[in-house]
Amino acid sequence: MDKVLLVTGGGRGIGAATALLAAQRGYAVAVNYTSKSLAADEVVRQIRTDGGTAMAVRADVAVEAQVLALFEQVDAKLGRLTALVNNAGVVDTAQRVDEQSLARWRRMFEINVFGTMLCAREAVRRMSTRHGGMGGVIVNVGSVASVHGAAGQYVDYAAAKGAVDVFTLGLAREVATEGIRVNAVRPGIVDTEIHASGGQPGRAQRLAPQIPMQRPGTAQEVANAIAWLLSDEASYATGSILDVTGGR
Repeated sequence: MDKVLLVTGGGRGIGAATALLAAQRGYAVAVNYTSKSLAADEVVRQIRTDGGTAMAVRADVAVEAQVLALFEQVDAKLGRLTALVNNAGVVDTAQRVDEQSLARWRRMFEINVFGTMLCAREAVRRMSTRHGGMGGVIVNVGSVASVHGAAGQYVDYAAAKGAVDVFTLGLAREVATEGIRVNAVRPGIVDTEIHASGGQPGRAQRLAPQIPMQRPGTAQEVANAIAWLLSDEASYATGSILDVTGGR
């Protein structure tokens, strides 16, 4: 069976590293992006240059109609989905809860939680033996912020990622007899562009002294963990949450 992977938010950071690594391991990869088309196109170019199969697909995972169209494009151009990495996510500027707005919370949950759930739903509809599928794997990208709470930074982000943790556990048990494994990776401080998007481009290096290993992680290190969970080597792992945090 051909291996077909969709990586949401696959143009940069952890998503891009995952897409490139998965392609090296034989997956046809759909690289989803919302606005950074050049970054997604570059990931696709690298995969194709190395002899792999890839396509870039624009879709906002918080918008149901766009998610449906995204999966239909993958169906049509790459074939039946066998793996999903729910990587798309956002943070925001550092604020206390009593300074945050409802609009901020809505954005945080629509992308980080509802987007994850929408994509997982569509993946299950294609992978589950209950729906005539051949099984598959879902890996959700959470955050260790769900454990620490991110006080004084973005408690709303931590709460959203906490929802991803619980969703991972529940969905894993729900589809365990239908050929689908569902796991999550919880990165700690990783040196990617997400910190700059929250107005703190130097955050990863600044927090290094708080990490037992005294350094931030790399996107590649998280991608390695995701790739393991996608692989047959993790065939008995479902409902698992793998922390990749340097000990934090």
